[in-house]
Amino acid sequence: MSSSSLLMSRRDLDFLLYEWLDCEELTARPRYAEHSRETFDAAMDLATTIATEHFAPHNKLADANEPTFDGERVHLIPEVAEALAAYFDSGLIAAGMDESVGGGQLPQVVASALTTWFQAANVGTSGYAFLTAANANLVLAHGSPEQVETWVRPMLAGRYFGTMCLSEPGAGSSLADVATRAEPRPDGSYRLFGNKMWISGGEHDLAENIVHLVLARVAGAPAGVKGLSLFIVPKVLPDGTRNDVTLAGLNHKMGYRGTTNTLLNFGERDGAVGDLIGTEGRGLAYMFHMMNEARIGVGLGAVALGCTGYLKSLQYAKERVQGRLPGSATPVPIVEHADVKRMLLAQKAYVEGALGLLLYCARLVDEERTAATAEERTAAHLLLDVLTPVAKSWPSQWCLAANDLAIQVHGGYGYTRDYDVEQHYRDNRLNPIHEGTHGIQAQDLLGRKVVMDDGAGLLALTDLIRGTITRAGDHPYAAAYAADLAATLDRVVEVTAALWSTGDPRLALANASTYLEAVGHTVIAWVWLEQLLAVGDREGDFYDGKRAAAAYFFRHELPRTGPQLDLLASLDRTTLDTETGWL
Repeated sequence: MSSSSLLMSRRDLDFLLYEWLDCEELTARPRYAEHSRETFDAAMDLATTIATEHFAPHNKLADANEPTFDGERVHLIPEVAEALAAYFDSGLIAAGMDESVGGGQLPQVVASALTTWFQAANVGTSGYAFLTAANANLVLAHGSPEQVETWVRPMLAGRYFGTMCLSEPGAGSSLADVATRAEPRPDGSYRLFGNKMWISGGEHDLAENIVHLVLARVAGAPAGVKGLSLFIVPKVLPDGTRNDVTLAGLNHKMGYRGTTNTLLNFGERDGAVGDLIGTEGRGLAYMFHMMNEARIGVGLGAVALGCTGYLKSLQYAKERVQGRLPGSATPVPIVEHADVKRMLLAQKAYVEGALGLLLYCARLVDEERTAATAEERTAAHLLLDVLTPVAKSWPSQWCLAANDLAIQVHGGYGYTRDYDVEQHYRDNRLNPIHEGTHGIQAQDLLGRKVVMDDGAGLLALTDLIRGTITRAGDHPYAAAYAADLAATLDRVVEVTAALWSTGDPRLALANASTYLEAVGHTVIAWVWLEQLLAVGDREGDFYDGKRAAAAYFFRHELPRTGPQLDLLASLDRTTLDTETGWL
């Protein structure tokens, strides 16, 4: 079933996991010693089956029948609950978690590959489960044993679901302006008062309880992000009474329609009871555990939507007969036309490159957890830090572009609701905004990640890429691509230094989005060079397809970085100097 799936390519996942990233090597490490290729494959088979049989069939139905609120409760189509029950019953929510909490203790890279099946099948329904998993991971990392017992175990059983509550109507992405307040009480609990906006999964009847993780400011705390603390605020308190958390309304989105998106009021009456995680003033540091996981998850979701759109447009192009090749009188499937091949190759280059990047990032999580030396673990953490804004934003931009091309391949049918690809585009359009916009990720990359610790972040990235370039130097057909990548990388280093040479951070960051896009293309070129080296001299359509996609990326895509780096090197002030009255 999986070999012909239109959700994800099992063959590509196997190539990335076993032929490139060598996931079987991880089974030699104590954490993963109980596993083998067989257990990895069995988990993949299970994910494929549940995603195909329980998630995919109601994807369009949930999109057409989005949640409604009658003033008292939220109504969802029943298929959502049925699919999530099958998912939780399988234990896959805890696939990568510790055995001590009932997890499967799979490598993160394998767990991430499993996730793609559900995001490709039905990103709206899967959102409930993946937010719950990220919530549980945060509490496991920073909560007390009592908090883990009270909240995490029911979440992993599917009895409770979880959310993250950061944004507010007046603050948006500016977390320094969070106004929700928390008042301490003599019993050690807190009472929260405030509003949270854009809370996915914030209200529903899919579970007995919803565990909200809420950023708030304790009375007397300093202004800014240093004054924020993190609280567990359940919908239902441990004694069974309803907490003071109220749904004010649903937001109606262009995509992800199956996931409720809410405005929540905390403390309309006596205050919402909250349980502090860790210590006061450390809330944002704790929340970044979930935010960074969610950023990688957003990138992975963008990849999954791009992959399924590509597979569906490829099938359509093979079946749709229209037009003739020059000099021929016989109609042909549209896949034979050069321009359609261009659109399919572009999609393949985007989605398979991005999938490689996201699985590599997951492999870094495994290195951070299990590498033999502290130095190796620290190096993996640093590299993951640098790659996170790229892993979130590049797929969100370019796998969306792949969905756009999938619509184009379908022609007039593409923008009708008779075919899936228009929904995939709408769903994916949310991802450039989810978990920090493109511009926020750009500021993070250029303003923090590549310059942190006197440039240690940029050095880690360049060392990684130069290592691959060196290995590709005597490769029969990858050597030329390696030379192109080396030249681009040199320019990235030069431009980074030039941007910060002025001592003016406003000027340095004025074109940060262009910087993110140029660095992102450089990183994806590295992924494709790595895939080429993994292909080696193997023969067959699959490997020839990898060579063709790599060729497309190096010849059609990497050259985009030239003008972008030229613009950055010029220290262009156009956006910075534009007066608001001119707009």
